[in-house]
Amino acid sequence: MKATASARNSTAPQRAGIQSVEVGFALLEVLSASPGPLMLRDLAAAAGMSAAKAHRYLVSFQRLELVVQDPATTLYDLGPAALKLGLASLSRLDSVKLARQRLQPLMAQTGQTLALAVWGNQGPTLVHWEESPRTVTVNLRLGDVMPLLSSATGLCFTAFSSPRLAAGAKPQGRLALLLKDELARNQKLARQDVPTTMAGVADVLDEVRRRGMARAVNTLLPGVAGFCAPVFDADGHLALGMVALGSLAAFDPEWDGAVARPLAAAARQLSRDLGFEPA
Repeated sequence: MKATASARNSTAPQRAGIQSVEVGFALLEVLSASPGPLMLRDLAAAAGMSAAKAHRYLVSFQRLELVVQDPATTLYDLGPAALKLGLASLSRLDSVKLARQRLQPLMAQTGQTLALAVWGNQGPTLVHWEESPRTVTVNLRLGDVMPLLSSATGLCFTAFSSPRLAAGAKPQGRLALLLKDELARNQKLARQDVPTTMAGVADVLDEVRRRGMARAVNTLLPGVAGFCAPVFDADGHLALGMVALGSLAAFDPEWDGAVARPLAAAARQLSRDLGFEPA
C-alpha cells in the first residue's frame, strides 16, 4: 500500500492514466489496511472523500466483487475478487514458487495434505494447497486466515515472525493486536487446550522455537493434527510456512516422526536456497 501511495505522490513524470480509478482505489487501500469491515462514513473519511462520492465508487466495486456489503450491518469489506487478486500476487512470490516445486516430492514422503502460508493483512494466510488423495479431507481453503494459537501455522508465524520475537521479546504492532483479540476469545470460551494468557503464550512459543517448528493436535479441528515449519529468506525474515496436516488416524504427530522430519528438512533446504544462513 505504501508503494502505491508513494507512486501517486511522486513528482517524477508519469504517463497519462485514469484519475477516477486512482481516486477510487483509495477506498480499497483503506479497507485493506483496516482490521475489519467499515461503515460508509468511516471508510469515506479515511479515504478523504465525501460519503456520497465514496458510495458511487463502492457500487461499482460491489458489481466487480472487489467489495461486499453486509446487508445486516451495512458494513463494507473486501470482496472475493480482491481476495483472488491478492492470492494470485502472493503465489507469484519467488519463495512461494520455489516452495510449490517441493511439495509433490514431500507429499510422496509424508502421504499428507500440504499447504503454504504467508503473512497477510489479517494474519497467516493459506496461499497454496495440495490435498493428498490418501488422507481425510480437511475443511480448509485457500485464503483462510489461520488462528495464531490453535493452529500450527499460527504458532509458527507468531514464534518466528521477527528476530525480536524469536529472541523472546513481546510481540509488537499488528501481531500484538491479533494476539490480544485471540486471547480474549479463548478466555471467553474458557478453552483449556490453548493459551489464554501471555504467560501461557510465552511457554508455547518457547517450545516452538526449541523444536524449530510448530505442532497442533486436536486444537484447530477435532481429530486433526498438523505441523508448520518456518522458511526464512536471506535477511533472516520469515518468508513462509510449510504446512502438513491430516487425520490423526493416518498422521504421525511425533516431533521426530514420519511427517515432522521430512517437513523440517524440506523447510531448511528451501531456506538455504533462499540464501538463509543459520547462526
